[in-house]
Amino acid sequence: MLHLFCAMFINLNLDAQELGLLKYQGGGDWYANPTALPQLIGFCNDNIGTDLSETPVTVDLMDEALFDLAWIHMTGHGNVYFSEAEQEKLREYLKAGGFLHIDDNYGMDPFIRPILMRLFSDAPLLELATNHPIFNQTFSFPGGLPKIHEHDNQPPQAMGITLNGRLALLYTFESDLSDGWEDPRVHQDPPEVRLKALQMGANLIQYAFNY
Repeated sequence: MLHLFCAMFINLNLDAQELGLLKYQGGGDWYANPTALPQLIGFCNDNIGTDLSETPVTVDLMDEALFDLAWIHMTGHGNVYFSEAEQEKLREYLKAGGFLHIDDNYGMDPFIRPILMRLFSDAPLLELATNHPIFNQTFSFPGGLPKIHEHDNQPPQAMGITLNGRLALLYTFESDLSDGWEDPRVHQDPPEVRLKALQMGANLIQYAFNY
């Protein structure tokens, strides 16, 4: 269970663990970027010493399997709806040591940001400084979050909710980070751009498993 994460995930060289993909209500395409997590998992296993299961687990916030996952990813282009019960379950998950990465695939922001702003009264959603540890794991990003795809000519933003000194939730905006994780045939990004996306994703997993 999640309360054992401090013991279970202190060392990345473990028996195979699973990552999660969050399914949510509201009509948004939570299933966007279907090759992203498998590609990121392969990169992490090859480059940072993880032993992650090749297939991510799809969960919703009311699924008890949520509490067996150290790291969960959420993306999409549209509407997001969390019931009060789902918001409370997310609070429990994050307080217990879980990590949620939300990547706006373009169009999610007006729906997800208000939810995040009111999730914790004492832990607001704040932009992370470029010297935050997520930018300095195996791979160094001294300029902060990389820009993968262009949308509105805005700089990429990494915003987070920090609980007891630990980043528990990361919201990436104007980056399209998970697009860069996809199979290279999907978006045909330049290799150097895709590599930055995968390296940043690996940093997120490494941080979540060690803090």
